[in-house]
Amino acid sequence: MADTRRSPAELRSMFGANLRLLAEPYPSISELARQLGINRTQFNRYLSGESFPRPDVLARICAFFKVDARVLLEPVDTIGRGNDPLSGAFLRDFVGGGVSNIDETVFPSGFYRFSRRSFMARDQFVSGLVRVFREGNCTFIRGYEARAAMAAQGLGTDRTAREFRGLVLRQEDGIAALISRKDAMTASFNFLSRVTSFENNYWVGYVARTVRESAESDRVVRMVYEHLGTGIGKAKAAGKTSGYCDLNDLLPFHQRLLQPDVQFS
Repeated sequence: MADTRRSPAELRSMFGANLRLLAEPYPSISELARQLGINRTQFNRYLSGESFPRPDVLARICAFFKVDARVLLEPVDTIGRGNDPLSGAFLRDFVGGGVSNIDETVFPSGFYRFSRRSFMARDQFVSGLVRVFREGNCTFIRGYEARAAMAAQGLGTDRTAREFRGLVLRQEDGIAALISRKDAMTASFNFLSRVTSFENNYWVGYVARTVRESAESDRVVRMVYEHLGTGIGKAKAAGKTSGYCDLNDLLPFHQRLLQPDVQFS
């Protein structure tokens, strides 16, 4: 248990050291202070251990970094950051190393049209729409399964049942994402690597399901992501074509990247 018998100077010093550690992933202290709603000069005083925040400002800092008030009493490495295992001391420098600050040039925010072969029916394909967005220093994916795909598995087809969310991780040659539906006991692992195209807006890779091997269905198939930008117009148009389709219904470059006649390896 942390020693709570600390002088004000010791508390300020501990808090400053922890705040410096929490701020390390952020390239700009000025931008971080702006996001926190704290004057830059005052924030520097916190970092140096010269000053201590008011209770309401402390609560705002804790909420932003997902830590609790023990940040006053003990090193942040020993308490983790909230209940997030990826940012806790055990995994932060391993799995968690790829979570923070994925540059927009690597995988930009916005809407993406995706396509892949169906897991269940190998002569059919699936197209869909996802949104990639940032919160703090993490990158997330959100989208909805096709109604027909959910119905084929005997699952609910309402909006809540179809929604999936995921966390994006930086990889050496692209990005990976771990994605799941709400309260589901299965997930998918996605890997995508950028490919050369006219607008430099395509990624190709694969998606793997966390299910047992079966002769009737696939667990891993190729997948294509096409960045549509942040505007709602292209996204709405792509959303209208989401669902099961034939190969010829896909855009030509999607067909080419999926290599439907080449076995996945």
